[in-house]
Amino acid sequence: MADRLYLRHSTDKQTDARQRHALAALLAAGAPAYEDPATSSRVLSLYRDGFKRLLDEAAVGDTIRIADAARLFRSVADIIALRPVLIRRGLHLRVESGLLSGIDLASDDPGTKMMVNVLAAVLEFQRDMISENTREGVAAAAASGKTLGRPSAFSEKQVTAITEAFHAGAAVKALAREHGVDPHTIRRALDYTRAREVPENLDPVGEEEATTPGEAPAGGRVQEADPVVSVDVPGLVAEHLVDVADEPVRQALDAGQTIRRGQGYSVRVTAPVSVHVAMVEHTATALMQSPAGRKAHRIHSDRVTGVRITP
Repeated sequence: MADRLYLRHSTDKQTDARQRHALAALLAAGAPAYEDPATSSRVLSLYRDGFKRLLDEAAVGDTIRIADAARLFRSVADIIALRPVLIRRGLHLRVESGLLSGIDLASDDPGTKMMVNVLAAVLEFQRDMISENTREGVAAAAASGKTLGRPSAFSEKQVTAITEAFHAGAAVKALAREHGVDPHTIRRALDYTRAREVPENLDPVGEEEATTPGEAPAGGRVQEADPVVSVDVPGLVAEHLVDVADEPVRQALDAGQTIRRGQGYSVRVTAPVSVHVAMVEHTATALMQSPAGRKAHRIHSDRVTGVRITP
């Protein structure tokens, strides 16, 4: 059993000096440190490179130590997603300073669970208050006539062209190379036109023209009502599906094949399309609570939609 230290600060103008001071004795003893510099707390902990590396290298019984709780989580959604992972892997989580020092935050007893959720709610409230003050400041500046933000990288005409190319199948990175910008700039343009939003209706294209069983559609091909297909389920989605009450979903997930992808992973699940659609529906609400969750939900939904409309 070993100690593993986790450090994070939000921007490149901040440092981890205070955290290192709180963890000084452990650092001096040679405990390995895992860092996520300039990483927002809005990024789900399970999606941060440094923390994922820590989980990959940790063994059963190891203890994750942090200077304060906000280094690891600042929302209820984050701790709800994180605790089951730590518990299943047999890891401990301890804060080195403050009122929570000496308490294993990964303990599975009801008291600890309640306390951690209350703490996460307080931290989330604190973060939201900061955001609210920022929005009020921006609104006041705008009302006084100040120009806010950076100039747009694209004209409206270019944004329209990028959106049309994206809908036609062009990849974000390919569009970035074509326009000589960072992929994040392309994603912002697509988000401006809502081109990347997940469709609310996952029903297959042309369902209004559905035929009776065994009847050939206009193209002359009989469609199988609920075909068995394989879909790669993002790891974060799989984590949210572990405890669902839907037995077919759990069985399909248990039989899936785990595939490592860099620091992350996915689970290749082979099941009827109806089971894949149920997975999307079961996780939609919980995943919408964080940017990483929304991204995982979008990717999963797109994959399920793709297999449903593939002829």
